[in-house]
Amino acid sequence: MRPLATMPDDVRRAVRGVLTDIDDTLSTRGRISSAAYAAMERLRNAGRLVIPITGRPAGWCDHIARMWPVDAVVGENGAFYMHHDDASRTLVRRFALDEATRSLNRGRLTAIGERILAAVPGCALASDQRYRETDLAIDYCEDVAPLPRAAVDRIVALMQAEEMTAKVSSIHVNGWFGAFDKLSMTRTMLGEVFRIDLDTERERFVFVGDSPNDAPMFAYFPNAVGVANVRAFADRIATLPAYVTRAEAGAGFAEVAEFLLARGRQDTFTPP
Repeated sequence: MRPLATMPDDVRRAVRGVLTDIDDTLSTRGRISSAAYAAMERLRNAGRLVIPITGRPAGWCDHIARMWPVDAVVGENGAFYMHHDDASRTLVRRFALDEATRSLNRGRLTAIGERILAAVPGCALASDQRYRETDLAIDYCEDVAPLPRAAVDRIVALMQAEEMTAKVSSIHVNGWFGAFDKLSMTRTMLGEVFRIDLDTERERFVFVGDSPNDAPMFAYFPNAVGVANVRAFADRIATLPAYVTRAEAGAGFAEVAEFLLARGRQDTFTPP
């Protein structure tokens, strides 16, 4: 991972959009700071697309798409996207799985969650589980005492034994049924909403993240950026991001925005 400040000027100036994880990338210890929120708004006001790509639930994403200074949001690790059409004042919701399949899966997810809670002492259902449409989120350090890595691995193994896809974020282990992920739904969303062919435009997008469930995005985007706390998961991410910020979490995201919006690099950008 190279320092963010080494990204070439021609690459920086060509960036069309910023895709970003939320937890421990935009947020810092569970909060969105004024600096991180303002950074999203500054990017959008400067004409960049700003799109969170998150593991957080549909209930949260409804609010994010409507209220935040963003152009769309991908949620539940790629289960759907939401886009608020300001002209028609409508919220567009697009799911990877149909309603009948999601309804059937919810019963299976409930039963699997109960078995995991019984098998791994100290874990809990994520506090946002009731707002989810497609996945099971097991909390291993957000509202519970942090569990050791072996316990997190055990949660992953139990999900995989149920033929679920399992991904580790900085706070949860998320599991779901279906062949979708953050990258596949990002590609769908950009094509359907913005008429962007991501496979030909990926060098013009920066993805910012921090944890193993961001791995497909780090591998796909040649100009991906990790906020500094990504180093805590470096041994669990097969392809690390090309660049890394000096600051962690929300301050790291603000650093990305400041860098992308600087008129020059060496003369106007001073990392924290």
